[in-house]
Amino acid sequence: MKKVMWVALALSLFAIGAQAQQAPAGDASVGYSYFRLGGSNGVNMNGVSGSLAYNANDWFGVVGDLGFYHASPAGIGLSNTTYTFGPRFSVRSSSKVVPFAQALFGGAHLSALGATSNPFAYSMGGGVDMPISSSGKAALRPQFEYVGLRSNGSTTNSFRLSVGVVFHLGSR
Repeated sequence: MKKVMWVALALSLFAIGAQAQQAPAGDASVGYSYFRLGGSNGVNMNGVSGSLAYNANDWFGVVGDLGFYHASPAGIGLSNTTYTFGPRFSVRSSSKVVPFAQALFGGAHLSALGATSNPFAYSMGGGVDMPISSSGKAALRPQFEYVGLRSNGSTTNSFRLSVGVVFHLGSR
């Protein structure tokens, strides 16, 4: 009976270690982003976005996100840069797939024909990390977010759809 208890204790300790490996200390991601600026009469933009995150524990982290997007509607060059940060909430379970939700706040810089605008930017959305390496250090991250750009008392409703690669850094 004592041997069974020792084996059970040893297995539970290994399980605790395996659970800790599921929560990286942080992550870095980069990928393609489709950005729809405005509603039905909006502009389709393509670009790249990246993020850095620090995970305080298994479910709560802080993330900073930077995105660059460009379009040429009617031959006019339009650029948009977003820079936001805020909390991320992750659901880690026995599955290696990790869904998350986040709310980010910051700013944007839009420019076209020499004119610029610097609205307040906020986004709400989420995604999922799906492992693509056997070590779990790399994952595919599809992500969808509503993005609001607020300037002069009005909000431009936008959204961003991204697909990228995330690299998990360290472990908790």
